[in-house]
Amino acid sequence: MKHIFHLSCIAALLAVSGTAAAQNIADAPPGAAIDVKRVSGYTGPSGAPMMTAKDLQAKGKDDQYVRLKGKLTSHKGDEDYEFTDASGKITVEIDADRFPQGVKVDHNTVVELTGEFDKEMFGESKLDVEQIKVVSN
Repeated sequence: MKHIFHLSCIAALLAVSGTAAAQNIADAPPGAAIDVKRVSGYTGPSGAPMMTAKDLQAKGKDDQYVRLKGKLTSHKGDEDYEFTDASGKITVEIDADRFPQGVKVDHNTVVELTGEFDKEMFGESKLDVEQIKVVSN
């Protein structure tokens, strides 16, 4: 009887955990984009093309998903960082919760950024980062 009680408790805890994750998705406003990769913790290959900072600025399309590989060389303030690769520099916007937990990211850390390019007609175009992968320190 104790065994059945313990199994019931475990099943209830698992159901509550799954419900909490589903509830976070359900609480999103109607029509809101849900980042499935973020919810599921996906870290596998991406269909977004790898580009350089220079090519993205010259040839990138508004709302295009891309990947960049290089370093965050400085914090410009708020959510803006300077990203640098062998081709040049571009400003990237990164929400604090996008940084991997428990991993130090500094100006020497090689990262792969995946995000949506925000091409501006006037002013500075930026990459809105949705995922950061640390490639090496």
